[in-house]
Amino acid sequence: MKDEIVVAQALKNQVRIHAASTTALVETARQLHDMYPTSAAALGRTMTVTGILGSTLKDENEHITATINGGGPAGTIMAQADGAGNVRGFAANPQIYLKNGQTGKLDVGKAVGRNGYLRVTRDLGLKEPFTGTVALQSGEIGDDFAYYFAVSEQTPSVVAVGVLVDTDYSIRAAGGVLIQLLPDADEDCVKAVEAIAKDMKPVSQLIDEGRRPEEIIHQLFADARILEHRDIRWHCGCSREHYAAALATLHAQDLTEMIREDRGAEIVCQYCGKKYQYSEAELQQILDRKNHVENR
Repeated sequence: MKDEIVVAQALKNQVRIHAASTTALVETARQLHDMYPTSAAALGRTMTVTGILGSTLKDENEHITATINGGGPAGTIMAQADGAGNVRGFAANPQIYLKNGQTGKLDVGKAVGRNGYLRVTRDLGLKEPFTGTVALQSGEIGDDFAYYFAVSEQTPSVVAVGVLVDTDYSIRAAGGVLIQLLPDADEDCVKAVEAIAKDMKPVSQLIDEGRRPEEIIHQLFADARILEHRDIRWHCGCSREHYAAALATLHAQDLTEMIREDRGAEIVCQYCGKKYQYSEAELQQILDRKNHVENR
């Protein structure tokens, strides 16, 4: 099944729905970071919701970054998406495998932790990005994003997100559904959405059964009107130029020490693991340009 996001409206246009299949996206992240099941599920859920948020951006160059740190063994989890459907992400500790002793399911909440925050930053190309931060509610990701929407964006929302990991640790199915009440939603609409959310099967199960996002939407909302289909994919976009520019932001003394003591520098992209080597001569060029600009 192709990864995609489908956007729709339902219940007399009082509800907006985003449904996403993200199996290939999450599997790519798992392979790049050599992830164990619980870390993969936590990152996959985060990337899926962040990708859905990215689909709401008006410009393909705008970005949304979600950062989660709940004090659990998975450490900081970060995902970034743009308006073109590109998503990337990482977990500080990719090799966590925790199961809930009672349910036998992956214990994402324990891996993430509950003593921390979810931070969402929208970079819309303006002078200052907009950032909203909320306390984590469960560490299960879906509940935490629902709380973020309610508190930071004043939008009552249902967030269902899931990752099904196979016995060989590969991602068998992944996806998410975001249901948001629009400002004119009446009480009947609210009750209908509550009933739908209560009866909804796990999204990863629906994806595993072969249901496409459009089918999931129509299963949940018989009157749904499909608005658009959008691509979603893994894409890091890192480059030598990007990290050279990052090096140029360092203090001149730090660059000088790299040249004299380290004889160069190696930068590893935290999102995809790609390594970039910079020789003494390249660092000297960066330092010379930096000094030239600062002394003008």
